[in-house]
Amino acid sequence: MRQQFDVAERVRQVIGKAGCTQREFARRVVMDPSKLSRSLSGSRRFTVAELARIADAGNVDAGWLLGTTATDSTTGGGSVGTTTTDATVGGGATDGASGADGASGADGASATDGTSRADGGAHRAAGAPRPPAPATAPPEGGRPLQIVRETVRLIAEHGFHAVRVADIAAACDTSTATIHYHFPGRAELLEAAVRWCMDEDTVRRAARIAEADDAREELRQLIALQVPYSERQRQQWLVWLDLWAEAARSTAIGRLHADFYRQWRQTVAEVIRRGIEQGVFRTVDPEFSALRLTALIDGLATQVLATAPGERGTSPEDMDIACNAYVDTELTARRPRTDQAGPSDRPEP
Repeated sequence: MRQQFDVAERVRQVIGKAGCTQREFARRVVMDPSKLSRSLSGSRRFTVAELARIADAGNVDAGWLLGTTATDSTTGGGSVGTTTTDATVGGGATDGASGADGASGADGASATDGTSRADGGAHRAAGAPRPPAPATAPPEGGRPLQIVRETVRLIAEHGFHAVRVADIAAACDTSTATIHYHFPGRAELLEAAVRWCMDEDTVRRAARIAEADDAREELRQLIALQVPYSERQRQQWLVWLDLWAEAARSTAIGRLHADFYRQWRQTVAEVIRRGIEQGVFRTVDPEFSALRLTALIDGLATQVLATAPGERGTSPEDMDIACNAYVDTELTARRPRTDQAGPSDRPEP
């Protein structure tokens, strides 16, 4: 318990040094914010792969996070941002030191793929695996985010089951060992890819809503985000299609799928609820209306993606028009126009 407390405390230091919120840090390391919160509170153990990504994001030594790498007195006790690779530093992570839910054998060397590591006499415990040597300079945003972005692109192009770890490694100009170091299995890669898409969608959603004048415009902005006009939007929808198929077979992916749709429908329902309060929407059941609208969006997006360029079928424009027609016919409150008619010219209700 003491060891886990120390790990959590050092992760807190990394987050503090990053200068961002806990939720934003979770996004950077492609981790479920609730899992990060539980791990920091001590009710859940960090996995080895999660600690590797945290070390990468914080530019610290993974062994320092685990408390298995001794710190030199000149570093201020292993302060965040200082990699413990000085010649006076002792051994790396011991084999079997675990920060994982049932996983062991944590790698004690730096998890930052691409950062310089002077082994300089630092003794590694027998049996502790060495992380992959960097092939190139660290990519923008860190190696884990590069892996996730390339995974999303390859899934969109070929489908999840057609993408090999070797393909992802080649796209990242690194080794398969590096991919497995950050994401041990294919399930973790799919979950990370989906979570990254979810987080990107959430950030864009918040920005679009902030620009709107009222709830009706907010809803139109949300619809615009879902229409696959751009290549990026198409990529994300193609990843969703793979997610749906996997969710039907995998309990873990199914939970992720349910969580995402619960958040998405809740966002739409809250906008509809605000619109009712503002008087721009009729008095409807916000949750049921959100269910109908999100189902319409899903169905139309699937039709758009199934239509090859240049062929007759459902276009992004068709989807845009149909979704906004739902807002106009099913939600928008009917009001007499007052912009051109005087008080005596208003139509009777």
